[in-house]
Amino acid sequence: MGTTHALPSAFARNALLAAFGAAAILFSAALASAQDAKPPEPASKPGFLSEVGRWFDGLGSGLRGARSGVENLGRDAGVAARSTVEDAKSAAGAVTGISNARLVRGHEVCAIAPNGAPDCVLAANTMCKGKGFGSGKSLDMTTAEVCPAKVYLAGRNSGADCHTETFVSRALCQ
Repeated sequence: MGTTHALPSAFARNALLAAFGAAAILFSAALASAQDAKPPEPASKPGFLSEVGRWFDGLGSGLRGARSGVENLGRDAGVAARSTVEDAKSAAGAVTGISNARLVRGHEVCAIAPNGAPDCVLAANTMCKGKGFGSGKSLDMTTAEVCPAKVYLAGRNSGADCHTETFVSRALCQ
């Protein structure tokens, strides 16, 4: 009769992988630190033992840096998880708000801002309130040259009496 071996549990596999990962981080940090450390040049040539001691000093500082990196790993993972949950809640709220939104069509003239550009925020809100909604945002604006009838009757399509008018033609209302 043969012996049977049970597969390690998921927890044991994850713990083993985490241990190997931490060991790899510590080893690579130690190597990087040892390579980056540049000893000061003494007046006389150092001996073998002083070089080994200097190497161990560099290895110790690299291990301390790797240790703090591993300690911060859990804290950073927690911060990322909380941030992801908050972003998901915010996105869900935005999607919920979209379900209440409706597209309306109309013709509401935009006011002229102090810098001369059209300001269509008030026009979109006015259009939506006129349709029974609380507020709105403009989706489509149209700009047209508006002239009095006498200009067109004179056979012209522009003149001193004409002006440019911007209006909201579609708005997203809530």
